[in-house]
Amino acid sequence: MAQEAFSNRNGTVNPFAPHLLGKLSPQANEQVGRLVLGKELNPYATLADAAFRRDEKDRDRDTILRPAYVRDAEKIMHMPAYNRLAGKTQVFSFRANDDLTRRGLHVQLVARVARDIGYALGLNLDLIEAIALGHDIGHTPFGHAGERFLNDVFHERTGRWFFHNVQSVRVLDVLYGRNISIQTLDGVICHNGEFERQVLRMSGISSVAEYDAMVEDCWVRGDAAIRHLAPMTLEGCVVRISDIIAYVGKDRQDAIRAGIATEDTFDDGLGGAYNAWALKAFSADVVEHSVGEPRIAMSEEAFAEMRRAKRENYEKIYSVSEVDGEFDRGMGELFRRLYDRVMDDLVAGRTEAPVFRHHIRYVDQWLSHYGHSYHWQEDLDLTAVDYIASMTDDYCMALLEYLFPGSRRLFPRREHF
Repeated sequence: MAQEAFSNRNGTVNPFAPHLLGKLSPQANEQVGRLVLGKELNPYATLADAAFRRDEKDRDRDTILRPAYVRDAEKIMHMPAYNRLAGKTQVFSFRANDDLTRRGLHVQLVARVARDIGYALGLNLDLIEAIALGHDIGHTPFGHAGERFLNDVFHERTGRWFFHNVQSVRVLDVLYGRNISIQTLDGVICHNGEFERQVLRMSGISSVAEYDAMVEDCWVRGDAAIRHLAPMTLEGCVVRISDIIAYVGKDRQDAIRAGIATEDTFDDGLGGAYNAWALKAFSADVVEHSVGEPRIAMSEEAFAEMRRAKRENYEKIYSVSEVDGEFDRGMGELFRRLYDRVMDDLVAGRTEAPVFRHHIRYVDQWLSHYGHSYHWQEDLDLTAVDYIASMTDDYCMALLEYLFPGSRRLFPRREHF
């Protein structure tokens, strides 16, 4: 078995998907060649002059030097919230290893995968990049565990639901007031890679009012609404499938680096080499089954393997990491205490409290540059969510220790030596 696994890792042949070799058929190769060489245009690509925004300001007009979605990508990268992604955990929160993936790297990996696929399909690479770079900008500290902790207390108090994709568009559209195009915002909220689909079709949304109704529905109905979201552009569809492609193998590499798994843990025998296999095989499969079509699709074999790999990741990585068990319950209670403390400070108007000094004043000052202000008093629960979701892992731990000195004992020691 060990020799077989070694052979698989070196030959990168996946026994569960032996026909996925990362190559295109002659017919697909010819179609892609015409698109790449500019001999043919993809009629389903989203043109820059099709972009529309909440506020049609002259300074955001499409130009030769700065097309609409180039502007979006640059706006996103210059937001403080984007910079903070480098301090937010992807999966493993309490490991002293600088090579483990943070969200700042993850969004770039998604952008890279999506651009490769989009390039072959003749799609708008600027829109793809903008969606990918912004798709996790509203994520909590401590990965999906932090998202779950924050949703639990927010839902108990308000009946609404917190999901990072919905918070991401709030960050882009409201908290930083950068007038991002609706096409980019739509791609961000529809990206959620937890709900995989074999075929992704465009939604047909074409107005700000329709987009706003979709966002509100997600706050009110949560998972019931989010699982049915579909992007309005093919570029958004590409980013959505690329999110899974980018993390399904990378998380395995991180698990091995973190000591959660070994090269022989996974049933396919590929170990950490699964990442290279997935990037090549899944990307080629998506192109093969999407080129020339008004939707993004995978073959049955590729889709079945993606679901199998995700399921195995949950069984052998996510369910055994530090965010489960006693630590899970301890951190969940700390999030609840933090939320209550932030709410108490907001209700009492304690302007010396961290939520005012590090969040409200900061956001308000940022928005003032664009003629806006932060209406934090209108929904205190949402303001608390804005603050907690914006934190990096280190800031969150420092704040918890500052507010609740005894909490330090819950955090595993992170030592390099």
